[in-house]
Amino acid sequence: MAKAVQKIILSASRDIPFNKLVLSQSNVRRLKAGVSVEDLAEDIARRGLLQSLNVRPVVDADGAETGQFEIPAGGRRYRALERLVRQKRLSKTALIPCIVRNPNVEVSAEEDSLAENVQRVALHPLDQFRAFKALYAKGAGEEEIAARFFVAPAVVKQRLRLAAVSEKLLDVYAEDGMTLEQLMAFTVTTDHARQEQVWEALQQSYDKEPYLIRRQLTESTVRGSDRRARFVGAEAYEAAGGVILRDLFEDDNGGWLEDIALLDRLATEKLAAEAQAIATEGWKWIEVAVDFRYGHTSHLRQLDGVTLELTPEEQMTFDALTAEYAKLEGEYEGADELPDEVDARLGEIETALTALENRPVRYEPAEIARAGAFVSIDADGKLTVDRGFVRPEDEPSMQTGGEGPMEGETHEAGGTIPAASDVQRTVITIGGGEPDDDDDGSDDAIRPLPERLVGELTAHRTLALRDAVANNPRVALTALLHKLCLDTFQHSAPGACLEASVRHVFFPVQAADLKDSPSAKAVAARHETWKAELPKDDDALWDWLAALDDTRRVALLAHCVSFGVNALYEKGDRHGGPGVSAHGVQQRTAQADRLARAVGLDMVEAGWRPSVDNYLGRVTKPRILDAVREAKGEQAAQLIDHLKKTEMAKEAERLLDGTGWLPEPLRPSDSEDVSNTPTDTVEELPAFLADCDGQDAATDESEPHPIAAE
Repeated sequence: MAKAVQKIILSASRDIPFNKLVLSQSNVRRLKAGVSVEDLAEDIARRGLLQSLNVRPVVDADGAETGQFEIPAGGRRYRALERLVRQKRLSKTALIPCIVRNPNVEVSAEEDSLAENVQRVALHPLDQFRAFKALYAKGAGEEEIAARFFVAPAVVKQRLRLAAVSEKLLDVYAEDGMTLEQLMAFTVTTDHARQEQVWEALQQSYDKEPYLIRRQLTESTVRGSDRRARFVGAEAYEAAGGVILRDLFEDDNGGWLEDIALLDRLATEKLAAEAQAIATEGWKWIEVAVDFRYGHTSHLRQLDGVTLELTPEEQMTFDALTAEYAKLEGEYEGADELPDEVDARLGEIETALTALENRPVRYEPAEIARAGAFVSIDADGKLTVDRGFVRPEDEPSMQTGGEGPMEGETHEAGGTIPAASDVQRTVITIGGGEPDDDDDGSDDAIRPLPERLVGELTAHRTLALRDAVANNPRVALTALLHKLCLDTFQHSAPGACLEASVRHVFFPVQAADLKDSPSAKAVAARHETWKAELPKDDDALWDWLAALDDTRRVALLAHCVSFGVNALYEKGDRHGGPGVSAHGVQQRTAQADRLARAVGLDMVEAGWRPSVDNYLGRVTKPRILDAVREAKGEQAAQLIDHLKKTEMAKEAERLLDGTGWLPEPLRPSDSEDVSNTPTDTVEELPAFLADCDGQDAATDESEPHPIAAE
């Protein structure tokens, strides 16, 4: 005979007055976690009690019920109700829905309390995201949703953004096919097709890190930290219809601007408007560009203007701000952290003092009429105006009279626009960038480095070497004496009283980041410091130099000598033309190596780092892999060898960061000998330019490349 299955009997529910309930010592929850009692009380006040209390009758010594009920499970809910009672928002005798357990059951109160908490399954994050989205769709605003669930509005924005990701990717996340961090990375764009495209591409990769997802989603955008974006401003860009991609989960430094053409147009228009205002000062010409090349003013004479002194009112303001700044600094000298309002005030004072210290310069009207100005954007996105430069053809001795320049028209690149002036029409030139003739990287062979890239790299090295020589007077003096000895004992040079000179070497080929490099900034700062001290008159300069002590004399000598340093690579003329010969380039490189060893030049310490723009995006995939292999080992190279060149270059930049890796043209030479090979001897190209056979040497047709000597 089959045994009958015993039916389960559930505990009955009852409505019990609040004043008949007491907390049980059997509740296992001792530590606070999750929503606070205060927030839970407000939630109950809004929507009522959503979950009954679990209670047991309190019995006396004889086992008889006393009419009181203890709560082993639901203590936080009881505390929230108790708070509402104290606030007079809930009656003491209000009926509370409860599940009443039989006091004679075998299961203990502690077990009930533990089970209620352990058996609870937390809501999947995706369910929460979609629930917030549903509330938003029904008309609840972000602030209202945040208030209902006691979270910050920013949290609501984040969850709504997560719920807006492609449904295909949300399904992958629901099945644990991607992490929450990866899903968060996809929120930087609302383009579902692009999200899915990037996810599909990542399936072929070992690396699915969130930063890589963000990078691929934003590869055709401009960072909000870009000088153009800062100059135009996010509000103006968005008002013109531009879209900014934002990352709500990490500091995105201003986000990513999608419409690059619109950004360029807005930046150009704003620069042109600024140039029009500057043109009213009467300048003959104004050149406008987002950024100018390093050394763009070197061939021009700069006017000697008079810096205007502070007015009495401005001086009083300056003194008051300086005193306030010193007072605040003194009050909080020993503080670990400044209060927000004090920190903000110090920032305001610094800005005001900087504005007062940057005094305008007054020029003679006659000089202004023949000179011009450069208008551009600095690295921080601020307008920068360099006034008072005279072109050689505009020098007084060169002028032959005649009419001024014709009025032109505004062009996006290389055009001119007229601006009104009392004396003449100012010609404003809107400059453009250089054409991109980089290697397309379609061939997987190890090919020679493009000559332009080698030129850019050696320009960086030359500038760093100048800075190093200027800081080493002993080596500078040796280099100058070496030059003088060569001129004295090996050549006869007729000319002036003293033909010893340093020819300032310029950089016809240079990378966009050269002017912002640490070496460029150090050279420019030192040059301006000396320039401010040097007398303008020739006789006064002689007397001033004669009075210098030996330490400052050799420091100035080193600075001047450094401008003649030339470690640039260029294609040598093998047919006796007017340019430098191939042997001359080889000699120059060898001497530059010797000079670099003498000053202990280290391009890593000089601030050069491999990036997509300055190297990795300019060479073939095998060279990228070789760089990673040299710096990080074969395993790291294998992690990226399956990627397309664009992604490979970006990944390589991350892997090489902090390794100190340098490409061949920037590496120190171990050779101590300077070749004295006769000039008619056939020269060999540097290894990094001739490390392949004829088949591999083919490169992009837009860039000429050297071939091995026959």
